[in-house]
Amino acid sequence: MTELMKFIPLILLTLATFVGCNDGSEETQQSAASSAVTQNTGSPERWYSQPQVERGSQVFSENCAVCHGDQAQGLTENWKQRLDDGSFPAPPLNGSAHAWHHSLALLTEVVEKGGTAFGGKMPPFADVLTDDDKQAAIAYFQSFWDEDTYLGWLDVGGVD
Repeated sequence: MTELMKFIPLILLTLATFVGCNDGSEETQQSAASSAVTQNTGSPERWYSQPQVERGSQVFSENCAVCHGDQAQGLTENWKQRLDDGSFPAPPLNGSAHAWHHSLALLTEVVEKGGTAFGGKMPPFADVLTDDDKQAAIAYFQSFWDEDTYLGWLDVGGVD
């Protein structure tokens, strides 16, 4: 019996270590498993950061939402149909229209020079927004793109 008493502190310490490493919460375990799956899916990291998206939300709200909608969803259902003056309405930028077909360089150029070269009425923002603000606005609307849309964008040249 005395021999067994020597091992009780070691046994208790071992048990306490295992209990302390697992709070028993199924939610915690699911969250950890979910993170592991996300990390192993092979999904590409996006070119932008969360702070850029947050800044972009403000920039977009102040400069773009009036025509493209507050969540880049567009304000006109028939954005492919010319208006009476022959121009196109502002398209959705949330991944449901054609913006994902354009590289980051071209998206930036459209923000800088405006949309008249593409048949739209978007004014140029070259002298209105800083380069960082332009990138943030693009990051904001791309944050609405699902993984398939983003991967498609990368396939057509995306950040190249």
